[in-house]
Amino acid sequence: MNHTVQQLLLAALVVLPLLGSVAALLPAPPGLRGRGPDQAVMRHGVTVTGVVLAAAIALAAGFDHDHPARMQAQTDIGWIPALDIRIHLGVDGVSLPLLVLTALLTFLSALYAYFNRPAGPSPKAFVALLLLLESGTLASFAVLDLMLFFLAFEMVLIPMYFLINRWGSAERERAAWRFILYTLLGSVVMLLGLLLVGLKSGTFDMVALATDKGSGLSHTTQLTAALAIIVGLAVKAPMWPLHSWLPDAHTAAPTVGSVLLAGVLLKMGTYGLVRIVLPMTPDAAHTYAPYLAAFAVVGIIYGSLACLALALPSPTTTLNGGSALFERGGAKGDLKRLIAYSSVGHMGFVLLGIATLTPTGVNGALFANIAHGLITGLLFFLVGALKDRSGTTDLDQLSGTSGAALYGRAPRLGGLLAFGAVASLGLPGLAGFWGEMLAMFGAFDPADGLSRPAYLTYMALAAFGTLLTAAYMLIVVRRVCMGDHPIEPGTGTEAERPALADVHGHEFAAWSPLVALTVLAGLWPAALLGLTDPAVQQLLAGGTR
Repeated sequence: MNHTVQQLLLAALVVLPLLGSVAALLPAPPGLRGRGPDQAVMRHGVTVTGVVLAAAIALAAGFDHDHPARMQAQTDIGWIPALDIRIHLGVDGVSLPLLVLTALLTFLSALYAYFNRPAGPSPKAFVALLLLLESGTLASFAVLDLMLFFLAFEMVLIPMYFLINRWGSAERERAAWRFILYTLLGSVVMLLGLLLVGLKSGTFDMVALATDKGSGLSHTTQLTAALAIIVGLAVKAPMWPLHSWLPDAHTAAPTVGSVLLAGVLLKMGTYGLVRIVLPMTPDAAHTYAPYLAAFAVVGIIYGSLACLALALPSPTTTLNGGSALFERGGAKGDLKRLIAYSSVGHMGFVLLGIATLTPTGVNGALFANIAHGLITGLLFFLVGALKDRSGTTDLDQLSGTSGAALYGRAPRLGGLLAFGAVASLGLPGLAGFWGEMLAMFGAFDPADGLSRPAYLTYMALAAFGTLLTAAYMLIVVRRVCMGDHPIEPGTGTEAERPALADVHGHEFAAWSPLVALTVLAGLWPAALLGLTDPAVQQLLAGGTR
């Protein structure tokens, strides 16, 4: 593909959602209003995100797959000459999959929201915020200047805050405030580290800094800057113990917000570690890697145990004459909360892979990033649909005599939930398997200078975490898809179950790409690893020519 066309496509990925966000706030032209202005603006969201997805697919199709380590579609324009801050865009094998994933999940979210309009304020504001969120996320993966990266990183916080606060469920204000305070505090710390790197090295250009491999920074400067950057990125990742904002945010967020938060926003933190910390401060990365791996493994075990506690039946749930009495309150046993905690565990594998400082581990981390976006995005879509139908995401109610028992009542919905669960637990042949396996392989033989006995311990604990993941996911499938208390035919209690619609056409359209890509990535991992591996090899060696 012509270089100019590539440049235009990459620029369009960043700019089109931003322009669409502004246009969403304007009155709809008379001929495009459809059944009303609300429908028109929701259709506008689908159209803009669809065009952005088409541009992302065209960019991927024109990408030079023979040289994925080389920065392609570069645009480099001066912006603030006094500080050498430039509008520098580019894409390589590390960022391309994340750009396509972001465009896909945002389009599917807009499509889902068009048919399942979230209850709340003006749809105009909802669509404008959704497109602003997409623009900031795509920019985070496309920019090659540290200050632009920070601005894009911050750009996503405000729209996600309002999506949670204005369109969320119970406790949404508290969850939104925790989200914004945690992430803003982490961002301030990260900014200090980025400024230190840029000012000490004399440039904010990420390509030049990666090529220099930290040669312009003293060891002490690397340690100080990397610590600040890692803390800021770890909040977004999220890494234990900086994760506590995540379960509340997911539980309160609308379905679309949960999908984008888990599928896209969390990836910005781990992407920053690979793009900034590993190549630009290699000495500090080597120093902090064992600690990062330790926190990652704690997150894997902690997240899995939290999920297991949420998945098990409440001890206060009893039966009285064939009716379930549910005394559990709050968010305990909440299925959305369980999937949020599962993200802490899955992102722990991503962090472990990065902390090995090996091509195998980092490739596994990038693969797990994409797999988590596909699988967890699907799971949040399914849980949102389940809540729309049953009015609850409480596992005790979903699995009781008045609950879902999806296999018998909505078999396609139950089958999709079971698929998402087994994909999340890392079943071989599906996308979730390869990233976690490669991260553990990387821990089996970490980079030179790292303690192999310590990393073997981390690997063993991570492997135990996969067993815990299988345990809680299978419990969820048994309880929600089969029910804790099957109803015997002829007892007359079948009529007590409210009607439960199966998968609608628009839901099938929104979810089937995620299912297909989960299977494709599981059966053909070389398609993704072939993109990331050359770029990772070059980043770890220092440089992105």
